[in-house]
Amino acid sequence: MQKIRDLLNADPEETAHKMKQSEHFMDAVKELIEVCGDEPDRQGLQETPYRVLKKFLEYTVGYRQDPKAHLEKQFDVDHRDLIMVKDIDFNSLCEHHFAPIFGVAHVGYIPNGKITGLSKIARMVDGYARRFQVQERLTNQIAVAMDEVLKPQGVMVVIEAKHMCMCGRGVEKKDAVTVTTASRGVFSENPDKRREFLSLIKA
Repeated sequence: MQKIRDLLNADPEETAHKMKQSEHFMDAVKELIEVCGDEPDRQGLQETPYRVLKKFLEYTVGYRQDPKAHLEKQFDVDHRDLIMVKDIDFNSLCEHHFAPIFGVAHVGYIPNGKITGLSKIARMVDGYARRFQVQERLTNQIAVAMDEVLKPQGVMVVIEAKHMCMCGRGVEKKDAVTVTTASRGVFSENPDKRREFLSLIKA
């Protein structure tokens, strides 16, 4: 099916293998529809297996990129204080249930002679978010990328997110928000710098 080939956008040597995997996946979605009690061949569900495949490939595009690479575009700037990009909205998938995670990331760093473009930070966040994730890992991956590529005096990341595996199923606590933090350098060592970062989130 040509539209599946176009969707995969894979290396020619991998295309045949990925096509076979995709066909197996779509057959499994049809079986899932039947297990749930519906008919996969009825009008509204005929294209659902393809749409589900397409959705998962969109949600996991981060596996097909190196998020850290976005930070490699740097500029020499003499700025010695905090730079923060806050309220970076993101969507991810819980690796335990494939249920949506959505929220915001706040990313800050104190440069050590070099800065990166503000949009590059947002793109890097998306690159890690668009994978099967747990929030704790996502928070640390962002902090590690900032630390390794920019080599700043310090970096801090705070993520606030809702998990549909908790809000829409299980305990069904629809208003529960999970907050995770990760810090490196001066933000780990200096409580004043940490407080400054946290105060700006609420500013």
